[in-house]
Amino acid sequence: MLPYAIIGAGPMGLCTARRLSQYQIPWIGFEIHDNVGGLWDIDNPTSTMYNSAHLISSKKQTEFTDFPMNDEVPTYPAHHHLKTYFQDYARHFDLYKGYRFGHKVIDITRKDNHWLIKVETSGQETSYEVAGVLLANGTLHHPSRPENMSEFAGQQIHAAQYKDPALFKDKRVLIVGCGNSGCDIAVDAVHQAKSVDMSVRRGYYFLPKFIKGQPSDSLGGKIKLPKRLKQWVDSFLIRMIIGKPSDFGLPNPDYRMYESHPVINSHFLHHIGHGDIKPRPSIKYVSDKTVEFSDGSTGSYDLILEATGYKLDYPFIDQAHLNWQGFAPQLYLNVFNPAHNQIFVMGMVEAAGLGWQGRDDQAHMVALYLRQKLDNQPSARRLEQTIEQQFAKRIVGGMEYLELERMAYYVDKATYLKSLHREIKRLKSDLTPAPTIMTNAEPANVN
Repeated sequence: MLPYAIIGAGPMGLCTARRLSQYQIPWIGFEIHDNVGGLWDIDNPTSTMYNSAHLISSKKQTEFTDFPMNDEVPTYPAHHHLKTYFQDYARHFDLYKGYRFGHKVIDITRKDNHWLIKVETSGQETSYEVAGVLLANGTLHHPSRPENMSEFAGQQIHAAQYKDPALFKDKRVLIVGCGNSGCDIAVDAVHQAKSVDMSVRRGYYFLPKFIKGQPSDSLGGKIKLPKRLKQWVDSFLIRMIIGKPSDFGLPNPDYRMYESHPVINSHFLHHIGHGDIKPRPSIKYVSDKTVEFSDGSTGSYDLILEATGYKLDYPFIDQAHLNWQGFAPQLYLNVFNPAHNQIFVMGMVEAAGLGWQGRDDQAHMVALYLRQKLDNQPSARRLEQTIEQQFAKRIVGGMEYLELERMAYYVDKATYLKSLHREIKRLKSDLTPAPTIMTNAEPANVN
C-alpha cells in the first residue's frame, strides 16, 4: 500500500510519525532541513527562533508525558535544550529512518483516489504518490505584517528575522506588538539600544514565570472552579501580585483572562518600571524616520521591529482542499476535513497549557482513525459521520476568544482534551490486535 506523508519534523511531525508507527501505518516524512526539531532548531532555514528564546511554559507542563526531559534541563528550557530533546525523541522512537531530509515540499495535488507530492531536493524536483498527507509544518513561519509602515526610511524587520540583540546596538528602536516574542525582544534590546519604545494596540494580561519559587503554570488546578469564576479569581490574584497594566502605562485588557494568550515574562514590566522601555499607543502614520502615534505624540527611530505575529500558511496545497474559511481551515477538532478524509492538518491548535502532550493526543487519535479505516472498522465510519456533522463546531468550551486572526484556531484546553480522549476511546472500542512486526511501504516515485 502507499504510505502517508508527514510534512515537517518538528514536535508535531515527530509525534505524528511515532503514532503512525505504533499502529503500523506506513509513512514517509519530508523535512526541508537536515535534521529534526523544526522551529526549535535555530539553524533550520525556516526557524523563527532567536538566540535568547526560551519556552514560555514550564518543561513539566510542555513535555511529552512518556518522554520527559532530563533533570539537567532547566524549568524553562532554551531553544538549544529543545533541539536536543527532539533529536533524542526521534532516536528513541526510531523516526530518523522514515524522513527524507533536505526535501522541500512545493506542491500537493489530488490524483485519482490518492495524492501526489512534488518536492525539491538538491536542485532537482521529484514526485511521490502517497495515500494521504498529514500537514505538520507548523503555524509560526509566515509573518503577519502591518500595512502602514511602508514609508519608514530606517531599518525595518519582522521578529521572524530577528536572531541576536547586537542588531540594536546604539539604535533608537520601536517594537510594534506586545505578545510574548515582542516582550522577549524588547528585554533583549534594552541592553544594547540607545532607546526602546513599544507600540501597544490592545491590553494584555502579564504573568511572571515564577511565583513563590514555582513555575506559575504549575500552580492552581487542584480545586476545579467554574470558568467564569476561575477567570475572575486568577485575574484578581495577578493584580494583587504585579498590579494592573495601566500601572505601567499600558492599556488594560478589555476582555476576560485566558480569552487571549497572556504574556509570560518576568522582566518586561520591570524594565518599563525602570524607564528602559517606553510604552506607546498604536501607530497613526510613518514618514521618513518619524512615527506619529494615535495620541498625537511622535518619535524618531532608526529601527522598527514588527512583533506582529504570524499567519497560517500551507503554500503547497490549494486552500479548498483544507476547507479554509476566513482566517483558518474549518475542521473537526482542528484536524479532520469534511471533504477529504486523507488530508489532516496537524498541530493547528493553540490553548493555554496544551503542551506537546495535547498535540501527541491529537496525533494518537489520527493514527487510530487511519488504523481503523484500513481495517474497515465501524468506529472509523462513526468518526467520519461525526466529522460531517460537526466540522463547523469550534471547541471553545464557553470561552469568548478575541476575534483575531491569531486566535482563529484557539481552543479551550479542558474541552478539547476531553473531546480527543472521547474519540480515542471510541476508536479503541473495536481495535483488533496489531501485528507484531511493521513493514514500512515505500512511496511510489513517479519520476
